Amino acid sequence: MRSFVNAAIAAVAVTILAAGSAAAQGALKIAYVNSQEIIAAAPGRAEAEAQIQKDMNSYRSQVQKMGDSLNTLIASYTKSESTLSEAARAAKQKEIQDKEKEYQTRVQGLEQQAQQRQSELIRPIMEKINSIIEQVRAEDGYALVLDAGNQSGVVVAADSSLDITDKVIARLKAAGGTASKPAPAGPTPQATGATRKVPPAER
Repeated sequence: MRSFVNAAIAAVAVTILAAGSAAAQGALKIAYVNSQEIIAAAPGRAEAEAQIQKDMNSYRSQVQKMGDSLNTLIASYTKSESTLSEAARAAKQKEIQDKEKEYQTRVQGLEQQAQQRQSELIRPIMEKINSIIEQVRAEDGYALVLDAGNQSGVVVAADSSLDITDKVIARLKAAGGTASKPAPAGPTPQATGATRKVPPAER
């Protein structure tokens, strides 16, 4: 899973509005922000990251527990395989295959749950940031507000006097916290069990 900051930057809807008559008169007014700096300073971000980390630890714990259980089952089968009858061997192989399928399904479900949770926690922060950027843009009459913090390189070089990052941050802090809950950072749960594939049950 993307880190909190990377995921948040991707969610910044940088305001780009039609220039209208101002453009026709050659008076197009442009500004830019550094979204990374804004996100880092946003009220609620630290709490969101802490909650996300807590959630991710819970997801990883569940995945680890299931992986350990599956590995124990495989190890037990491997140890006793030579002493089992053909029918017992086929039954054990079927049990392991069913467990592997259950494990993979559960891991995928937890990954989706983690992504949804991250989105829920990030959304109120990003809505507040975008709202403040739009307020500043409208009040100061900017036709365009670009993002110098975006990895896609929207702004390569610009006059620092056009940078309204500090103004947006100050407005954000004055507005106070965002919504109630905080958001995740760190990788998605990874499959940590199933180290040995068992051949299909003999027919």
